[in-house]
Amino acid sequence: MSSNGSPAIVWFRSDLRLTDHRALTEAVESGRPLIACFVLDDTGSADWPPGGASRWWLHHSLTSLAGGLEELGGQLILRQGVIGEVLVALTQEAGAVEIHCSASPEPAGASLEGRLRSELQARGVELHCHPGALLIQPDAVRTKGGRPFQVFTPFWKACLQLPEPGVPLPAPRNPKFFAGALESETLSQWKLLPKHPDWAAGFSDVWVPGERSALRRINAFLDTRLAGYTERRDFPGEPSTSSLSPYLHFGELSPRQVWHAVRSVLAVNPSARSSGEGFLRQLGWREFSHYLLHHWPTLPNKAFRPEFEAFPWEENQEWLESWQQGETGYPIVDAGMRQLWRTGWMHNRVRMVAASFLVKHLLIPWQDGAAWFWDTLVDADMANNSAGWQWVAGSGADAAPYFRIFNPVLQGKKFDADGDYVRRWVHELSSLPTKYIHDPWNAPVTVLDDAGVVLGSDYPMPVVDHGQARARALAAYAELKSMTL
Repeated sequence: MSSNGSPAIVWFRSDLRLTDHRALTEAVESGRPLIACFVLDDTGSADWPPGGASRWWLHHSLTSLAGGLEELGGQLILRQGVIGEVLVALTQEAGAVEIHCSASPEPAGASLEGRLRSELQARGVELHCHPGALLIQPDAVRTKGGRPFQVFTPFWKACLQLPEPGVPLPAPRNPKFFAGALESETLSQWKLLPKHPDWAAGFSDVWVPGERSALRRINAFLDTRLAGYTERRDFPGEPSTSSLSPYLHFGELSPRQVWHAVRSVLAVNPSARSSGEGFLRQLGWREFSHYLLHHWPTLPNKAFRPEFEAFPWEENQEWLESWQQGETGYPIVDAGMRQLWRTGWMHNRVRMVAASFLVKHLLIPWQDGAAWFWDTLVDADMANNSAGWQWVAGSGADAAPYFRIFNPVLQGKKFDADGDYVRRWVHELSSLPTKYIHDPWNAPVTVLDDAGVVLGSDYPMPVVDHGQARARALAAYAELKSMTL
C-alpha cells in the first residue's frame, strides 16, 4: 500500500453509493488521500443530458451521497462543465495522480473514458475504470458462433452458466480524505429542481432518493412482496413490484447487492424460489438491454431491425400531446401517463400498453415516446428505455411482433379488473361502476349521469377507435413488408 501524499480522485458517476463501490474501495486501498467528486455536464456536449425527472432525483441523490461522505469525514466536490476538462483541471489543482471511477456500460461513457485516459496519461495521471454497473460484462457471453446474442432467453441461460457474481463489498471504514482546500459548487447553484411550476411536487410522496432508502426498499420488498412477485407483478393496482429501477439507474444500489439479497432469501425460504428466480430474470432483462446497447450503439436512435427504418410512421402533434397528457380516452393508458407525470414512474405492464398505444394505435414513431419517457421517468435509463420501446414497436431484438397489438380495454379488464388503478389516477371516472371503468363510452347515459361524467367534457372520448386503429396499424405493417421484400 502506498503512503504517497498525492491524492486519488474518486469520480462518482451513475454509482451514487458507498457500499459495493469498487472504485471507492480501490482508491481507499491505494493509501492515498481521497477527493470525492461529481461532475455535471450541462454544456450541451452530452448527446442525452438528464431529463427533468432525472435531474430531480439527481439533486436528492447527491444530497444523500454528500451526507454519507460527511459522516466518514469527507466532502463531495461538485463541479460543472465538460467532464474531461473539469477532471483534468481538478487533477492539476490538487496534484492528484490517480482517478478511480466505475466503468460506464454505455458506449458514450466508454468513449469518454478512452479520451480521458489519453489526456490524463499525457499528464502523468492514471485513470482506473472498475466494473460495478452490471452483473455481467457485455463481452463475457457470445453465441456458439461468436456473435452477440439477439434473443433474451439464450442470453440469460448463457449468463447463468457463468460464475456467481462476486459478494458485494462493504462500505469503506475510516478512509483518509485530502486535507487541501478545494472549491465546490452547490446543488442550489445547479438548479436541478423545477420551480415554476413545480411539476415534481408529488415525487416526494413516492420517492426518497439515496443509498439508505434503496436498502430499505429492497429489504421491504424481500420481506413482504417477493413471495408473490411472479403471480402479481402485472397488476398495477397492487404494490407488487420492487420499484428499485431508479435506485439501480443512479447506482444507489448495485445489481450485485440485489442478486445476493435475493439469493439469501431463497437460501432460507425455498418456497419463494419461483418468484425469486422470476425477479432475477427481470434483472436479467436489464443486463440484456445494456448488452444490446453495448453491441449496437445506435439503439437509442435507429431501429435495431433495419427494415423498420422504412416504417410509414405518421406525425400528429395533437395525438402525441393527448397521449403525453393522459387524455387519449382510454382509461388504462391515461392512468399510466398521469401516474408518470405525477410520480416520475409507471408500472411496467402499463408502460407496455401505453407504448403500444402510441406506436400502433396512433402510428407515432417510437423515438417520440422514448424521448418523452427520457424526460419524465426518474428511472430513465438509456439502455432499458431504448430496448423497451423498440421491443414494443416490433423493431428491436427479441421484440414482440408488430402485429401483436394490445387492446387497451381488454388489458385494463385483465390486469385492473376492479378498476382500482384507473380510479387512483383518472379521478374523473372514480364513481363509474367497474363494469364500465375501462370503456366509459359504452356506459348508458344514466350510468354516466349518476357518476357525474360527461364524455367529451369531463373525460375525453377515445382519440381513435380501437378496431379502426388496429386495421390501420396492420395496413402500415403490410406496407412495410411490401417495401422490404
